[in-house]
Amino acid sequence: MKVAITAAGPELSSPVDQRFGRARYLLVVDVPERTLEAVDNTAGMNAAQGAGIQAAQNVIDNKATALITGHCGPKAFRALKAANIDVYLASGGTVAEAIDQFEAGKLEQTSSADVDSHW
Repeated sequence: MKVAITAAGPELSSPVDQRFGRARYLLVVDVPERTLEAVDNTAGMNAAQGAGIQAAQNVIDNKATALITGHCGPKAFRALKAANIDVYLASGGTVAEAIDQFEAGKLEQTSSADVDSHW
């Protein structure tokens, strides 16, 4: 199973980035093996608009079946749900800790966006 996680850096020890569309990296982790691919999200970070949609497309293109992030806006959430990707919210910690919580069933799966649209 592939899980995408928003991260401040390219390693499992990196903090979970609370922003979805403007996260520095999306780490695509193969769970439970914990092999990962770091996807640079600089384009999304610097986008004037549409950062969430761009990041959602990155998650879809990398064939993740779940996303772990701090917050997810309505446009990105709709795109992810249309692709049958579950969204889980993590309030902080490292990517490795978020994966531990995910595997233990301790992360909250959200049924809607948890922040308003910026546009």
